[in-house]
Amino acid sequence: MDSAQLRQQVAIAVESLIWRIGQSYEFTVVLGSGLSSFVDRMDGQMIVPYAEIPGFPVSTVKGHTSELVAGSIGGHRVLCFAGRFHYYEGYDAATVTIPVRVAQALGVRTALFTNAAGGIADRLRLGDLMVIEDHLNLLTADSPLRGLADEVFGSKFVNMYAAYDPTVTRALKSVGERRSLPIACGVYAALSGPQFETRAEIRMLRILGADAVGMSTIPEVIVANQAGMRVGAVSVITDLATDTVTELSHDQVLATARRADEHLAELLTGVIEGADW
Repeated sequence: MDSAQLRQQVAIAVESLIWRIGQSYEFTVVLGSGLSSFVDRMDGQMIVPYAEIPGFPVSTVKGHTSELVAGSIGGHRVLCFAGRFHYYEGYDAATVTIPVRVAQALGVRTALFTNAAGGIADRLRLGDLMVIEDHLNLLTADSPLRGLADEVFGSKFVNMYAAYDPTVTRALKSVGERRSLPIACGVYAALSGPQFETRAEIRMLRILGADAVGMSTIPEVIVANQAGMRVGAVSVITDLATDTVTELSHDQVLATARRADEHLAELLTGVIEGADW
């Protein structure tokens, strides 16, 4: 997708949403596979199905609600994207990140991303909430910034050295520990999917320093950094990506995500309620 087309799709989506939900939002939350309880914590909900937003893609993956929920938590205005888009669905990386650009246009300055991921590190257990401290981008064949004219959305030479805001990352860890949630931290790696990893790929990722692996989030984090947002992210460990696991399915991932969903909702709510940045 070129710059002009992307700018047009974002503009028509924003124009449609302003008259339905207004603007001047502070936070955006993107929910991954099987993760939906967070929206129940939001006050004054206004729901817009993705199919009713012109210029917006639609998620085709089981476990994604495919609707935008606007509301508030602790007096902070929040945009929640209940369902995301993936490269493996056939979308290019620029299309996958349209929600982040829409959120920016509606005033958002802090983005919280979530995903379901396979745990590679031995210390991780099913249901853990792994605060992402850094990532390995193995989706490099298609960057969401590839082909964009410079300065249309900001410089495409985005500094990713501190992609995950230290203040937001500390808040995620602190809230998790205070509320006795199953908090961990580590490095997230993303592959294009939709197939799960081979045993050799899991060994490779472990050698490279990955603690968890998934198929999303990094393109959104790149665009959020380009937009100057504070970024925080959490992986819900829904399966164990080890070289001894022989059975794995998307349904199993969703089932584990749903069991951890309330913990994630409590974590995100606590961070937003306590935000003073």
